[in-house]
Amino acid sequence: MSLTRSEVRQAQVRASGMIAEAGIVLSDEEKENIEVAGFGLGNLHVQGLELITYINTDRYCAKDLVLFPGQTCPEHRHPTIDGIPGKMETFRCRWGSVLLYVEGEATVDIQAVVPPESEASYTVFHEVILLPGEQYTIPPNTNHWFQGGPEGAVVSEFSSTSRDELDIFTDPLIARMPIVIEDE
Repeated sequence: MSLTRSEVRQAQVRASGMIAEAGIVLSDEEKENIEVAGFGLGNLHVQGLELITYINTDRYCAKDLVLFPGQTCPEHRHPTIDGIPGKMETFRCRWGSVLLYVEGEATVDIQAVVPPESEASYTVFHEVILLPGEQYTIPPNTNHWFQGGPEGAVVSEFSSTSRDELDIFTDPLIARMPIVIEDE
């Protein structure tokens, strides 16, 4: 499923406001270029992500990620491609809280709500809760997913080169690159 231009614009405005609330200043151009990833699932506020990429070279990448309250970036991993290790990324919470789930011993009562329509596609449940000023590094090729806490979250991501279009999602229905259509 695609997103309409007005859905994208609303998400960009909301994400821009949350980034400002975190004390991060964006240029007007950056605000207009916030990527809205709906993953082709048709439920952006349940499974989606808003992000701004500041730089992405063949050596490193820096982004800010925005999660609305309860919004989930679905489970995925960054695989090795052509002998090049997948992305290693460090998440640093700037505002709000983020519930991060990675491989490891499952947490008994996780705080996140797994999206019911995609429940079978969520397989890792080792919970890491990040509050402002806390960070966690995810190794390459590690299954992970994350969700905004009750107020949402702004998370800075520092990583090796990002090749989002090559991420492998556990949900076969996901389309990583957004399709935006004009409003009728």
